[in-house]
Amino acid sequence: MKAVIAETTGAQALKNPARRRVLKTGGLAIAFVFVGGVGKAAAALNARRQPGDAAAALADGNPPFAPNAFIRIDADGSVRLVMPSVEMGQAIYTGSSMMLAEELGVGIDQIKVAHAPPSEELYSMPLLGGQITGGSTSTRGTWQVLREAGAVARTMLVSAAASQWKVEPATCTVERGVVYHLASARQLSFAALAVAAGKLPMPDKVQLKDPKDFKLIGQPLRRVDSADKVIGATQFGLDVRVPGMKVATVKACPTLNGKLRSVDDKAALAIPGVIAVLRIADAVAVVGEHFWAAKKGLDALKIEWDLGSNAELTTQKLRDALAKSSLDGASLIAKEVGTRPPGKLVEATYQLPMLAHATMEPLNTTVHVTADKCEIWVGTQVPTRAVAAAAQITGLAPEKIELHNQYLGGGFGRRLETDSVEQAVMFAKQVPYPLKVVWSREEDIRHDRVRPMYHDRISAVLGDDGLPQWLGDRTSGGTVLGRWAPGGMRKNGIDADAVECLEETPYGIPNTKIEWVRHDMPEGLVVGWWRGVGPTHNLFVLESFIDELAVVAKQNPLDYRRAMLKNNPRSLAVLNLAAEKIGWGDKPLPPRVGRGIALGEPFGSRVCAIIEVEVTPQGEVKLLRAVLALDCGIAINTSSIEAQMQGGLVFGLSAALFNKITIKDGAIEQSNFHDYRTLRIHETPPIELYRVESAEPPGGLGEVGTAIAAPALANAIFAATGVRLHELPVDRARLVEDAKALKKVVSAEQAQIRSAS
Repeated sequence: MKAVIAETTGAQALKNPARRRVLKTGGLAIAFVFVGGVGKAAAALNARRQPGDAAAALADGNPPFAPNAFIRIDADGSVRLVMPSVEMGQAIYTGSSMMLAEELGVGIDQIKVAHAPPSEELYSMPLLGGQITGGSTSTRGTWQVLREAGAVARTMLVSAAASQWKVEPATCTVERGVVYHLASARQLSFAALAVAAGKLPMPDKVQLKDPKDFKLIGQPLRRVDSADKVIGATQFGLDVRVPGMKVATVKACPTLNGKLRSVDDKAALAIPGVIAVLRIADAVAVVGEHFWAAKKGLDALKIEWDLGSNAELTTQKLRDALAKSSLDGASLIAKEVGTRPPGKLVEATYQLPMLAHATMEPLNTTVHVTADKCEIWVGTQVPTRAVAAAAQITGLAPEKIELHNQYLGGGFGRRLETDSVEQAVMFAKQVPYPLKVVWSREEDIRHDRVRPMYHDRISAVLGDDGLPQWLGDRTSGGTVLGRWAPGGMRKNGIDADAVECLEETPYGIPNTKIEWVRHDMPEGLVVGWWRGVGPTHNLFVLESFIDELAVVAKQNPLDYRRAMLKNNPRSLAVLNLAAEKIGWGDKPLPPRVGRGIALGEPFGSRVCAIIEVEVTPQGEVKLLRAVLALDCGIAINTSSIEAQMQGGLVFGLSAALFNKITIKDGAIEQSNFHDYRTLRIHETPPIELYRVESAEPPGGLGEVGTAIAAPALANAIFAATGVRLHELPVDRARLVEDAKALKKVVSAEQAQIRSAS
């Protein structure tokens, strides 16, 4: 692969563009910055030319070999991977290490992983346009990048050895950090070659391995962070300890967009261990020597709130306004192909609730603000955005903000927001010591950036064969992208996330019209990214409706989908694999037991879920079995794939069965896991994952299981009860009442048949 010269990277033009190369692969241009040289003088010299990477290498301890932004090889030969993504349980540190180690020629056990510093220049993710971890893009976005990075380093190390031995580089091999020349029985370690390799120019091209030669990629390897997690050595944001640090916990105005009016802190300040009471416009924090003192102090405060404009806001008002927008609002066309033909029209309306993230680790941020510096310790999916927010609040230049990223105890999109960082910085400005601000679980859920609610009116025209000849969907809801990154909206105003997996479906439907009505929430009710983003909403609507169409057409939902996948062999393969593994149609199921299918192509992968449930006469849903078939392209770590798919499915099933965020008197009602439930171990079904081997580039994984869970569940419930769910979460009362009504209708029909005979 030849390297071409890039004249600019990001916003900064380089005076010497020959030193910055861009490797173009698959339409993506990925910049590598080469430091070159050894010692502080050389690094400082290069810092004036390439400030980002040289400064990062110097801060890392100035390793003798830092060939690009991702690799550091120290004098002792140890290899460090500076991770462009953050680790929040999705095992990306392991997958990235495998990709780099595969091409570099080391074992995964020889790599130490380091959190990347904030740097858009060096660690901007290609598919997201920033230093952002999300959207199941980490592997997809770095599949070529990290392999190229490893290959560049390997090529330079081999060249250094070959030059010393005066042999052709092609006659050398690399194994576990050692360069060998077998013909002369010579060998040199990376440690011995690091200084010499650091002086070499960047290679114009590098040779990547043929997939058939992979030794690591495709194997079920243990996670690189497992050992430290088992012994409690992994440091999450909540674990941060800084000399002189005090701990604060916070309470914000319960109503969305409300303000702090006054606070009586006499009782709080009298509690042993309480140090101070801090105030900002909409919240108050109590500082203590430890968390328990701070919490007791917070509970002792007498607070008067200005409840603001949302004091009478309710979920029903929000739902009514959204339904009105769906009917009367101006729509934007995301995709329109052909026209609606005559034929049998089938229509349905679907509604989805607001959702919280409820990560295992509640929000927290540790901040120390001084006159000329602001230091932050936090687990965040958006380090550069956090730096920018802190700079704006403190008035310091961005280079005066030092952010230390931590492991994240779950993200799910919640840590794509910077509100907890902003709040912590505002409080920390008021004190001279480092301040750890911890949100309680209740504070976390009640002031979440919720997943938007949605209202869909979907319809189809069926042909003589019962298959859809036209599909239309008018989806209404808020826009996360419009708030979070408005520059990412399409020129016509469409939020692509709002229609993802609707405007492009797996099926061969000849005519479509997909439209979106933007409906912004009241000020103060902020919507945010939620695990699975657009596909989680749209696959529930589409795949539930496909099952409805199969019923109208009096066809089996499996065969119905097969008929629409004749020109889509990849998705047909996962559908057939899932059906085979669960034994679809092999034998009749017991009464009140049903199986549901859902198929989708979210995040660059192909997935089919078939879930088997039993619904009791009391409306309780028992999950009996789940089968997942997946084509995620080239598999990196098969163990991580299984874990991500299982975890994602459980997350999605939990939401579909139990979860919604509701508003009463302007405040979120839910507060903890007692009223925002997740599946317990005894409620979780056996989950079987089967993969279709593929040579396609890797697809996303972290959100795929979540996105496909709800429609498979809803379709299984219909198969078991005959009750079609058009809303989530599952309404157990409806399962009882509607099932009784259906039973009466069926009994009446049977009586008529007997009478007629």
